[in-house]
Amino acid sequence: MLSAKTKKEFLSYLMILAGTFAIAAGYIFFISPFKITPGGVYGISIMIHHVTQGKFEMFPDGLPIGTLAFCLDIPLTLIGTKILGPKFGIKTVVGFTAMALFTSLLEYAWGYEALVPGEPLLSSIFGGVLVGLGCGLCFKAKATTGGSDIIAMILAKYTRAPLGMLQIYVDSTIVLFSLLAFHQWDIPLYSWIVIFITGKVVDIILQGLTVEKALIVISDKHDEIRQEIIKKMDRGGTYFNGKGMFQNAEKQIIFTVLSRREAEILKDFIRETDPRAFMAVLDASEVLGEGFKNLNES
Repeated sequence: MLSAKTKKEFLSYLMILAGTFAIAAGYIFFISPFKITPGGVYGISIMIHHVTQGKFEMFPDGLPIGTLAFCLDIPLTLIGTKILGPKFGIKTVVGFTAMALFTSLLEYAWGYEALVPGEPLLSSIFGGVLVGLGCGLCFKAKATTGGSDIIAMILAKYTRAPLGMLQIYVDSTIVLFSLLAFHQWDIPLYSWIVIFITGKVVDIILQGLTVEKALIVISDKHDEIRQEIIKKMDRGGTYFNGKGMFQNAEKQIIFTVLSRREAEILKDFIRETDPRAFMAVLDASEVLGEGFKNLNES
């Protein structure tokens, strides 16, 4: 029997393989045929691929995207390891290697035709969804596919700027180079659509579609509200001691996390029980612990 740790590692590598295949499919079927360059090493590779069409007898369609990306990822990873230290583990190497292999396989088996010819906007949307899905799976497996995030990490070390902001700068610079390469304004615009959709899908994969509600309730009838939460909804919560700013009166503050449906039921109950109550309802994109997502599975 495999240990729980071994099973978890095996599952994480399956997620990396599934994720990298989804990313490769997004690039080959939807993004590359329209010269869309959504940042990163693969954005650069797509740009070079189209610019070199007809330039090499061996590669009349242009230099292969998967091979180009792999050749760029290796030195970037080596430079990143030298400057930043051994932060890039075996999963990152597996990630960018699998990406290159899947991309090359699809290039060979499918070619460079769009899955939906003449539909760059539709292709941008579905390409962004596939790339976001794949990146999300890789991130959940604690891996990356290398590329521009390494450049951003290096810049962050020397500039002290936020990593997320630098990642946007690096990808946006690559997108703008596509304007210089192709002299078409629609290409960078479609590229930014892909980047936006990719980011949103990654958030969904990492945080889930279900958004629970975190409620902060201040009411003189806090005990009735407590009973409703515990007995009717079978949920828990926490009391905080507070003090009102105007009258300096002692207050009991309830903090609880409920599903959307439960939050609406509690709002109706509080509206009827204590119309003078104060309540703040916040989105809780990820909730870990008893009654929700297992902390050990996050």
